[in-house]
Amino acid sequence: MIESHYFKFTNSVVVAPLLAILAIWTVFLFELRLHTNFNEFGIYPRTFQGLRGIVLSPFVHGSVEHLYNNTIPLAILTAALFYFYRNSALKVLVLGILASGLITWAIGRPSYHIGASGAIYLLASFIFFKGIFTRYYRLIALSLVVVFIYGGLLWYIFPIKDGISWEGHLGGFLTGLVLALLVRSKMPSPKKYAWENEDYNEEDDPFLRHFDEDGNFVESKDMDPDSETGSVKITYHYRKGTGEQEME
Repeated sequence: MIESHYFKFTNSVVVAPLLAILAIWTVFLFELRLHTNFNEFGIYPRTFQGLRGIVLSPFVHGSVEHLYNNTIPLAILTAALFYFYRNSALKVLVLGILASGLITWAIGRPSYHIGASGAIYLLASFIFFKGIFTRYYRLIALSLVVVFIYGGLLWYIFPIKDGISWEGHLGGFLTGLVLALLVRSKMPSPKKYAWENEDYNEEDDPFLRHFDEDGNFVESKDMDPDSETGSVKITYHYRKGTGEQEME
């Protein structure tokens, strides 16, 4: 099938989510092992030192609950990105994390912003909007699935709860939207039927010749080769040595 050339299961569909999950859990286990935290490696807005958090903050989490809440969405959305948009997945992930982190650094409150939730909003936003913009039925279906599962995340791009970096969420959401508009992804061409061609002639269509001008079905000679004679075709099959015959 043509679609299999564009949508197929590759090693990256498994490897990319596993690497992402392994990275954030490894960093957290190091924090536990060293009895410390790496919050200072998060994004601290509008400071030179805080710029390093643009790259490092997605790997740092404040608690097991924070880490667990980000693990499953990150794995699912990363796998979906590399399955449906494998040609542009790495570009979206790298540029998206950098751009969303920069937005957080520019607009964030004076506090350390940590966690992979910005990347999750980036992925959810890109997958949703890209599916809508492509108008390809499988990707639109994927967009609807994302809305059904993660639609509730939309509320957290607003400052409705203390202790949550809504700035990081907003940065990821806006970056995903922009990348969905700008990043080109190869899509299978929609199937084109004969009647959609400019040189299509109804009189040459063998199916339409079975209908008259009023749309009534008319049995043609092409459908019944023996219609002129009205005869019934009988075929005999003889079995050797039995003297019997069969008739169909």
